[in-house]
Amino acid sequence: MKASRSEFHTIHGIRHHVRLWGDASSPKLFLLHGWMDVSASFQFLVDTFKRDWLVIAPDWRGFGLSEWTREGYWFQDYYADLDALVDIYSPSAPARIAGHSMGGNIACTYTGIRPGRVAKLISLEGFGAGRGKAEMAPARYERWLNELKEPPALRPYASFDAVAERLRKNNRRLTEDKAQFLAQHWAQRAENGEIVLRFDPRHKIVNPVLNRVEELIACWQRITCPVLWVATHEVDPRNWRKDTPAQLQERKQAFRNYAEILLDDSGHMMHHDQPEKLAAIIEDFLLRD
Repeated sequence: MKASRSEFHTIHGIRHHVRLWGDASSPKLFLLHGWMDVSASFQFLVDTFKRDWLVIAPDWRGFGLSEWTREGYWFQDYYADLDALVDIYSPSAPARIAGHSMGGNIACTYTGIRPGRVAKLISLEGFGAGRGKAEMAPARYERWLNELKEPPALRPYASFDAVAERLRKNNRRLTEDKAQFLAQHWAQRAENGEIVLRFDPRHKIVNPVLNRVEELIACWQRITCPVLWVATHEVDPRNWRKDTPAQLQERKQAFRNYAEILLDDSGHMMHHDQPEKLAAIIEDFLLRD
């Protein structure tokens, strides 16, 4: 198992944790985790890379070892956090970025906002959220107000073994050793002895702002670098977020230089299920002229 190290940076008033693998002289690769995940989740993927990389994997605000916020979480803040991280770790050259799920959504939109700052982009089943409709707004606002009054909570666990068991229940492909490793990074022991997840439960509060796919597409249309979308058969890309085939094609056509690959025998957590195959796909794309 390749050793990682930690760095901390205060970004927009929030203390951010960044996990690094590799030597500073190696080519740089940003890995961005998804919702309710942590940077250490990429350990299995990093272990199977064939060449040497300086892997830069932040914990998003409110996840892992990064600080929680008092004001809650707004998606646009992630773009600003990523912008600061790119300035810190790749100030003089466009970055290579691969993001999983929410991390892929962040990476895609950020690349459209700052097209000159990204050299190659890989989205691992992050292709934008579902389409919001105006008639959904009243119920969404009402739910948001209710959840502010009674914020959601994350239940504690009796042991790290119990966390590992939950992870294996959620993903039938996850081996016991991987589940035990992830449990140590997903959770921590509280002062009362309970095992609690390293996630701010306020992430579960619904976003009152409806997703506007048209805005995302407008950003994606500005991307100039090569883009790769990696999907799995279990998350059918032909029915992405309830899009019609024409709507899905609209998303794809927003990217000028677009390719896609379907990964066999894997669920959504592809960096856990098929790290060797995924590493080969990523490196082939990044090293291709």
